[in-house]
Amino acid sequence: MITLPIKDQTGSYKLDPRIIIGVGLNYREHIAEHDKIHVQGFTQKIPAEPVIFPKTPNVLIGPDAPIIIPKFLETYRFAEPRIDYEAELAFIIKDHCKNVSRKDAMQHILGFTCMNDVTQRNLQRSDQSGWFRGKSLDTFGPIGPMIVPPESLDPGNLEIRARLNQAEVQSSNTRNMIFPVEDLLAFISMQITLGPGDIITTGTPSGVGPIAPGDIIEIEIEGIGTLRNPVIAEP
Repeated sequence: MITLPIKDQTGSYKLDPRIIIGVGLNYREHIAEHDKIHVQGFTQKIPAEPVIFPKTPNVLIGPDAPIIIPKFLETYRFAEPRIDYEAELAFIIKDHCKNVSRKDAMQHILGFTCMNDVTQRNLQRSDQSGWFRGKSLDTFGPIGPMIVPPESLDPGNLEIRARLNQAEVQSSNTRNMIFPVEDLLAFISMQITLGPGDIITTGTPSGVGPIAPGDIIEIEIEGIGTLRNPVIAEP
């Protein structure tokens, strides 16, 4: 369970989601780099509807907590092992909701925060079941540093960046999403009943790349702040 402060409010919020839904292929410039990633289902085609996948709650860690590269991966002896950072805007559901309309979407959102959709690419490429395991290893979902209520920002126009060891590696704006927040919540809630604390993370722009033990990865989103996490190897 992760506890995050809420902007301009006393106290904090305990994140204990039943459900974490990721969205893939939601920035055109990220789709354009498909040939660098070589993942099943990841092509140059612009999706007609949101591409969604699950992440499990064991991924969640807070600011400054380490992303841990699992030792079991060594047994696979991948020729080119690769674990990537992915800077994303995430939103947290406020209440039980189903079939949310686009116009009512913000009423069901507690707030927005940064998330790093850390991904083990080799598993994502090879697993017959798809993206599930490569997205859901322990510590592969840093989140924070705070929750910002919908009335305090415009989620459709936020600068989003990632820095790896202080060098900028991703830079975009949420206005470049193919499916904005309102469309994502309407689409997902049409199929899945959501509840308080559930998390939807909205996709990453171009510039994703590998992390390794000793790295520091930072995700910064305008109006929210910077999520910073070191990377270590499992002892």
